[in-house]
Amino acid sequence: MPRSGDSLFQLTPKEGEPKHSKVAIMSRSSNGVVQALLTDLYQITMAYAYWKSGKMDDISVFDLYFRRNPFQGEFTIFAGLEECIKLMQSFHFSESDIEYLKTVLPSKTDPKFYDYLASLSANDITLSAVPEGEVVFPKVPLITITGPLAVVQLLETPLLNLVNYASLVATNAARFRMAAGPETTLLEFGLRRAQGPDGGLSASRYCYLGGFDGTSNVLAGKMFGIPVKGTHAHAYVTSYITLEDLKIKTLTSLDGSSEFNFIDLCLKYQKELAGVIGFLPDQVMAGELAAFISYAQAFPEGFLALIDTYDVLKSGLPNFCTVAMALNDLGYQAQGIRLDSGDLSYLSNEVKARFVKVANHYSLPWFEKLTIVASNDINEDTIHSLNQQGHSINCYGIGTHLVTCQKQPALGCVFKLVQINKKARIKLSEDVDKVTIPGMKNVYRLYGADGTALVDLLQDSSEVPPKQGDRVLCRHPIQESKRAYVIPASVRALHEIWWHNGKVMKPLPTLTELREKTKQSLRTIRQDHKRALNPTPYKVSVSSSLYTFIHELWLESAPIGELF
Repeated sequence: MPRSGDSLFQLTPKEGEPKHSKVAIMSRSSNGVVQALLTDLYQITMAYAYWKSGKMDDISVFDLYFRRNPFQGEFTIFAGLEECIKLMQSFHFSESDIEYLKTVLPSKTDPKFYDYLASLSANDITLSAVPEGEVVFPKVPLITITGPLAVVQLLETPLLNLVNYASLVATNAARFRMAAGPETTLLEFGLRRAQGPDGGLSASRYCYLGGFDGTSNVLAGKMFGIPVKGTHAHAYVTSYITLEDLKIKTLTSLDGSSEFNFIDLCLKYQKELAGVIGFLPDQVMAGELAAFISYAQAFPEGFLALIDTYDVLKSGLPNFCTVAMALNDLGYQAQGIRLDSGDLSYLSNEVKARFVKVANHYSLPWFEKLTIVASNDINEDTIHSLNQQGHSINCYGIGTHLVTCQKQPALGCVFKLVQINKKARIKLSEDVDKVTIPGMKNVYRLYGADGTALVDLLQDSSEVPPKQGDRVLCRHPIQESKRAYVIPASVRALHEIWWHNGKVMKPLPTLTELREKTKQSLRTIRQDHKRALNPTPYKVSVSSSLYTFIHELWLESAPIGELF
């Protein structure tokens, strides 16, 4: 397999560009679509009502979190934080925004409200959050926003928009990575199936964060510095009919010393290979051979062919081996093949077996290591099934099921008020999963001696943090009988302040750094929490003091029934 950053297909900027490079600079620019007006109308109407009643500057605290892990799993990857911080930097209502809102809101809206909107910024907002790329769990605040009530309310929709899909697709990518294993190359091929151009760009970015190795999306490569990969489509193969379609017959050797009649060389190897890997030369498609020859002439150092246009074993594979051996004579090494249909387990093993035969016959060890790419509408379950069947695939190109998250279309993050003017607030519901955890909180992750995470602990912000080696009582937020003592070998505060007083408070990691962060965070989570079938739920707990406070506020806020 090629090294990360080397040519698997055709190449673009290598992974890990310096921070000052053009690629890195573009990846730090803000998305022009993400702006104050990217919100729901009811946020504007609530802001007006707050302003009208004089509550707009009440100091509020909101938590952004989700209630259930996606894809029937027990973990989630937090993503989208950088875009949230960029929203803080650019948040304002332009003159044209104000003029548009005048056409949307009732005609009797107080004109001074528009002056108020025009004066707004995020300078009075404090944003604390879990670091992007961290493994997170239900009920844990991913982001906590503190600031003037009306402003924070206006931030709700864009923040949810930026976190929901980013975290969902990053988690999906991480699950594909775990299914495929650490050595298999994963390529995102989803642009043509994504939900619009912005969805396609977001998918490429967050699939890379979640563990993919590259993308077919060229614009994403330019914007984010992601390695871009790609070969040819079936149309390229079917556009050739005979060898007479080839206008150029020659190819120069790798060292530049000689020019060879490449077509004749390919025909020579076609005859030789018929006895080596067992095919009938008169049964292979001449147009397919012509297509492969022309593609190899264009990309002799990156020749990877799609071999299922007609018949994989009778035509596609023989034609590939023919051209690959001719390239070898000129000093080049082919890259491999792609399968886009059929029984991927069977075909990949048959392809591998023939690669081994060629390698042994010609004493070319690299030939049996050629890349075998599988595409064909692959999902996570497909990879698990292929693993059970046995296969020889060492690279997947994944599109639809990855970027559209067909198993689950939304993560379901929510944005809930938990404190106003230093008074904790709680939202009650007959569905206990929807009961909020009130107040300003700190979040800690408690680790065992082996470095694996044991439990996430939420405490009131006034409480003393848990300490390494101290016995801590961890309670289920709702169920009284679920509780346990934990003696952590180490403790880490999950929340960090990223935005305060109109400034970014910490350096924002590069996309490559976020990708590595995701890998490291996943390593700290026990395997039974990450397994595909019946994973063990990870425990999210509250301190004994916070548990008591939740239930006291619950009783205080719930009306008392009366029997007649």
